[in-house]
Amino acid sequence: MLTFLVIIGLEKHNRGKTYLLKKIIAALSVASILATVAPTMSEAATSPQTKAITAAKTQLGIKYQWGGMSSRGYDCSGLIKYAYAKAGKTLPRTTVEIYKKGTRVTSLKAGDLMFFAPNKASRVTHASIYMGSGKMIHSASSKGVSIASTSNPYWKPKFVGAKRL
Repeated sequence: MLTFLVIIGLEKHNRGKTYLLKKIIAALSVASILATVAPTMSEAATSPQTKAITAAKTQLGIKYQWGGMSSRGYDCSGLIKYAYAKAGKTLPRTTVEIYKKGTRVTSLKAGDLMFFAPNKASRVTHASIYMGSGKMIHSASSKGVSIASTSNPYWKPKFVGAKRL
């Protein structure tokens, strides 16, 4: 509103030299709007889920170690605990305890935790972080920290549910 009043005032006093001033004021207005919107866009890019996925990806290739929670080796829950700690969230140590957290979801979003069991009747024994586009990152005993397809014939039938933190 103030910008509009300044432009009108300038036009009344000096019609020929206001064109450049109008351009400058327009540019400042656009810059002001972008400065207001920019924090919102960067916050979305650095959500805890995005940070957790990024942290987990830095550990790709590290070997599997039962009970492992460091770059010397991870088990599945150790990797998840590490990744979400880097995102500022504290999680319990084991897959069973992590499964008790969060809200159950049926439509997966990046950062959701996926849980697996040997059969539908048994307790969960494995977990991964959904990355989006049908991919998950986890620490598997056969490959260590790796990315797998959610439609992988080994993992798909063992999937028992997902949680959003």
